Amino acid sequence: MKRIITLLAGLVLLAGSTNAQELSNFSFGRGPKVVSPEINGDKTTFRLSANYATIVNLVGAWMENPWGPGVPMTKGEGGVWEITIDTPSPEIYTYSFIVDGVTMSDPLNVFVQRDGSRFLSMLMVPGERTENYGEANVHGTVAHRWYHSEILGMDRRLTVYTPAGYENNPKKKYPVLYLLHGAGGDEEAWSSMGRAAQILDNLIEKGLAEPMICVMPNGNPNQAAAQTLGLPVKDMDWRDPANRNKYVESLCEEIVPFIEKNYRAIAKPASRAIAGLSMGGGHTISASTLYPELFDYICPLSAAGAMTEEQALALKKAGVKLYFLACGNTDFLWNGSLELKKNLEAVQMDNFEFFESDGGHVWSNWRLYLNTFAQKLFK
Repeated sequence: MKRIITLLAGLVLLAGSTNAQELSNFSFGRGPKVVSPEINGDKTTFRLSANYATIVNLVGAWMENPWGPGVPMTKGEGGVWEITIDTPSPEIYTYSFIVDGVTMSDPLNVFVQRDGSRFLSMLMVPGERTENYGEANVHGTVAHRWYHSEILGMDRRLTVYTPAGYENNPKKKYPVLYLLHGAGGDEEAWSSMGRAAQILDNLIEKGLAEPMICVMPNGNPNQAAAQTLGLPVKDMDWRDPANRNKYVESLCEEIVPFIEKNYRAIAKPASRAIAGLSMGGGHTISASTLYPELFDYICPLSAAGAMTEEQALALKKAGVKLYFLACGNTDFLWNGSLELKKNLEAVQMDNFEFFESDGGHVWSNWRLYLNTFAQKLFK
């Protein structure tokens, strides 16, 4: 009996050591540890272990031409390719490697963003600009919810952020920000590329923003959810005038009531805000003009949309508490934003703010805008 017990113990130890060896082989059995990216003050180094590659280039969003061939990396000891660059100014940048003509993410970097069908490695340079883009000390909750849309004829998914403490106080109600993505995005765009949860967590923790619910819907009316779920896409004729405002109608007539029924949301215009970038900026404008008394806070960002003076006057009469219009001065939609600004100023829109930034149609601007206007909501 003693011999059997000894044998069993030996087998257990052997199995444990085998598993440990398996993990060791997986995690540490590939030579010296390689780190990428590595920020050291004013220098940042990228590395890629690719012993059989012949040409490796680095492409980054900080470059003058981020869609070009990139800059060559140098092959060093152990087949590790490396390049050291001047650290870009504080922001979040995406980058990739081009290995013998094939674009790939950095396998050593766990921080990635998804832009439609592309997954991109992320470099966050610390500084004042990015201090609210990292994790706060106290966190809200990000969840996916499904709702049924009669208007669009399908069940659809949206992303909902609830602030820290939401679950602990069942009597407290909150204002709601409806935050809309641009073309090519989906209900995960603002939480992935926009860092919406981190920005709101930090602002709320610092007392710079009111605790709020943030709803991030899918703005593609032919999609049930993000394409990563592999769900079929509905055929829809975009040229049919009947389809022009179907998503906006669903947003205002279905999503807003769904949130106010299923969350502790304050169901008043003064506690509703709507904001969106690019296509979502156009949705923001359309929602505010078709339903002028639904939202008291309206924030089109680099908006692909327009508004007449008559529509602006209707909003003024509705008593908008903040109209925050933002655009980068090299954005291809800059002139459209100036036209919208002119119409808002022509009717002397109350509480109108125009926020001009450097740069173009990029997430670095949209994160900045959220970080800015979120501090002005519901006050």
